[in-house]
Formats: sequence, C-alpha cells, structure tokens
Amino acid sequence: MYDLILKNARIPQGDYTVLTNILVKDEKIAGFTDCIDGIEAKNTIDAHGHLTLPGCIDSHTHFMYQGFPHRENFLTGTAAAAAGGITTVIDMPCCSVPSVRSVDQLNLKKDLCAPQALVDFALWGGVTGEDVRENRLHNVQEQADAGVVAFKVYMTPSVPTYPRVTDPEMYECFKAVAKTGLPIGIHAENFAMCDFYVKKFREEGRMDGPAWAEARMELAEKVAIELGISFAEASGARLHIVHMSTGIGAKLVGEAKKRGLNVTSESCPHYLTLNYQESMTIHGANAKIAPPLRTKRDNEEQWEGIRNGSIDFIATDHAPYELESEKIKEGTTIWTAFPGIPGVETMVPVIVSEGYNKGRISLSKLVDILSTNAAKHYGLYPKKGALNIGSDADFTIIDLDKTWTIDPKKQASMCGYTPLEGMELKGKVVKTIVRGHLVYVDEDASVLSEMTDEDLKKLVHDYPEGVAEKYKEHFDLYPQLYSAEYENSYRKNHPEVIDQHIRSIRGIKVKPGFGKFVKRQSIQVLPRTITY
Repeated sequence: MYDLILKNARIPQGDYTVLTNILVKDEKIAGFTDCIDGIEAKNTIDAHGHLTLPGCIDSHTHFMYQGFPHRENFLTGTAAAAAGGITTVIDMPCCSVPSVRSVDQLNLKKDLCAPQALVDFALWGGVTGEDVRENRLHNVQEQADAGVVAFKVYMTPSVPTYPRVTDPEMYECFKAVAKTGLPIGIHAENFAMCDFYVKKFREEGRMDGPAWAEARMELAEKVAIELGISFAEASGARLHIVHMSTGIGAKLVGEAKKRGLNVTSESCPHYLTLNYQESMTIHGANAKIAPPLRTKRDNEEQWEGIRNGSIDFIATDHAPYELESEKIKEGTTIWTAFPGIPGVETMVPVIVSEGYNKGRISLSKLVDILSTNAAKHYGLYPKKGALNIGSDADFTIIDLDKTWTIDPKKQASMCGYTPLEGMELKGKVVKTIVRGHLVYVDEDASVLSEMTDEDLKKLVHDYPEGVAEKYKEHFDLYPQLYSAEYENSYRKNHPEVIDQHIRSIRGIKVKPGFGKFVKRQSIQVLPRTITY
C-alpha cells in the first residue's frame, strides 16, 4: 500500500506537460501511473490537472528568529514559504545572535529553528573578516563537514555579529572555501563607494526614496562583481553572486562562464519586476533594500540573463523588518530605515505570472530557476528539486489561470508590507506538499488558528527546554540571545501581536516541527551553459 496518490498532476516534461498520477511511499516518489484503479493508498490528493512542479526552493532567506524575533520567526517564515509553494528554504548565517560561523553555532540554530519549521530547511555556513583576523578559518571546513551548503561573505556591513570583509580578507575567505568545493556567495557592493555616496547624498539634503538607489549605484555592484570574479579566478573558488540586481552584472557573469570559470548568480523577483524610480517614490523605506532596486532596463536585461543562462536561479533575499520600530518609526528617514523586504511568499507566483505566463521564459526554464538548479548548486539534488523515483515527494501545485492581487495584510510573513503590494498576478499556488504530506492549501482553515497561548509561549516566546544549558557559552555571551534591535522593538512589549498574527495565517495543514533539516547530499556544480 502506498502512503499517497497525487492524482491528476500535470507535470513538466521539457517544455510540455503530461497528466499523470504520482505514487508516494515513505515520503519518496515511488512511481507514476496513468491509471490508479486497484491501487491502494492511505491518502489521495487531487491536483485537479494543475501544473505540478518539483518542490520549489528559496535558497536565500533571512528568517532572523534568534536575536530578531520581532521581525520574523521560523514559524511565520516557513508558513510564508509554504503559502508561496516553497518546500525547502536555505537560511542565511548572518542575521542571528550569534551568527553561524562555527559548528556549535550551526547546531544551536538547528536546535532553535527545527521545532518551528513547517517546511524543510538547509543552512548556509558563515565566514567573515573577523574569522580571518582571529585565525578561525578552520571553522570553514568544519562547517562544510557538518552539512552546510555554501558560505556567505559581506562586502558591506551586515549585523554586528557578522562583520564585513576587506578585500584581502575576502581573498583569504575565497581560498579557505575553495578547499571545501562549496560555493562562496558574496553580497556584491563596493563598500567604499556605497559609504561615500550615501554620506554625500545625505549632506546634500536628499531625503527622497530614490536617493537610496542612486547613492548605491550600479557601478558599486559592477566593480564588486568584477573583483569577485578576479578572486575566483585566482583562488579556484566557486563564486556565487547573491541577489544580483543589475543587467551589467548578468553580462559579467555570462562572460566569466564563457571563460570557463565556476561563477553563478541569482536574481530576485523584485529585480525583475520593479524599478527604483516608481517603487521608492511610492513605497519609500518599504522598498528599501540592498542592493537597491534598479531601472526598467535592468529588469529586461535580467530576464534576458535568465533566458541565456547568466542568471542560474531565483531566490528572494527574504529579510523583513518591523514596521513600527525599523521602517516607519517617527523620525526615521530613507537613510536610517532598515534595508530589507519580504519575498518568500510571492517568489513562485511572481515568476509564474510575469515570466512563464507572459511568455518571457519557457516551462523548462521555469523548473530550472525555481527548483532544479538551486538543488543542484547546493548539493541537494536529486533528493530535492526533482520529480524522480526516490526523490523526496515535494510538489508545488499551481493554478496557472487564477488571478489575484498581492496584499501584505493577508500574508503569512509577519512584517505586513511589501513593495509588490497591489501587483496583479495570473497564477497562484493552490497546494504545497512536502515529503508526501499536504502542508498548505489555498483556503482559510489552518491548524495554527487552534494554537493556545501556552502553545505559542512554549514554541515561539520561550526557547526549547535544555537549549540554554546545552549552549551556555553563547547564552552567557549574548544574554537571552537578544539583539539591541529586539530590545527596542514594538513586538517585544506586545507579544500578543505575534500570537494574533500566527493564528490568522491561512491554509497550514501540519503542526510546527514538521519541517526537517536537510544536510547537503554531495558537492555538485552547475554546467556552464550560455545561450546567445
């Protein structure tokens, strides 16, 4: 007997689809069949002929649970992922207290996040300029051995627990990561240029939203990418440009691929659909991110980068902030507001609507950039990112014809804002299945609505039993693992707002803790295929 039959699933076969029934056993895909007569299963889910993709992956999230729980926690973050058709997230090492730069810090994060997770998750490892200066680069190989999928480096400041690198420190990080065979992802903005022009524009009195994007100009990303490519060539490291915002960036990555270098890149839905002149004028700080939004020309050049292979896949850089204390607090300006927006809930539908449904990309490219390529790049394939027998039974089911409008007040993410607000889309996630279990359905009923005050206190507001004792050194260094931002936040003094929001989240069908940590399966490298 099978555990599940997913019937009437329209699955991609290259640029075409076929209607089939998918058999699931022990959380894996066990087979495909045209006829289910006589086949027994414990459960049946009807996909109603909707497009059924291998579970989509967001490989760049900042859920910020430990240290910054006023912004997002792992429960609300993975609920947003499920609602957006994401079956696996890969969370960044930087936005937590402490950050993840050692195996012990990695294990702490896993122990804190796992009880809240609703979808599966993998983790990035961390390395900073401080690790170079204090001779802690041995932590790189140790994290790789523990199963992280890649390493993150910031050329511009992040949070205090994750210092940026200078140029020579970055080169030392490249050499250390190169030995592991894993990718090194860089936030590609030249610090000196960004710092100089932000100060210059502020002194000149610019207070308009677009000033942020004009200060952190295209050239700052261009020269940062060029430096990263040079370091990759010299060190043999696998360079990955995270959240690449420019058209020139795509061209630089494409040229590096043609020269035989292992250079890859990701873009985000907002860099494909929004431009800074309009969005930052309308939404101000709620459209403030780093790198900033660019121009309509960059939008189109990035779509071309996806089509020709210069951009390998889509991620979100999901990094929401608290409106009350970090975005619109009285006295906050475009320069002092925190830079970050949500995205995990809207990534799949935006790319389906604006990419596939509008004919900008093919069906096979849609599958590559939402699922397969990230799984391969981060060593999770074919466990994730595939519709193969033996792969995890992860499915993203999409009604290609359903039209709807993005409304941040109805989303699972806790922040309540998005510069995509009001965007009309065609194509909506209707079901999300993780390891053969229905995690999300596009309906109002949700198991989260039934959580009591005591449930939420134990799960969200308190740490799991025994964690403080197990990681006493970290709790001694960072009392309660709290950040200064959390101490000054609105939600710290109003935890009931968090509880009310969690209970309002729609469509969740599994209990927190269902999601599992996914260790890297192997080291895999994407083929360097460029089509001009």
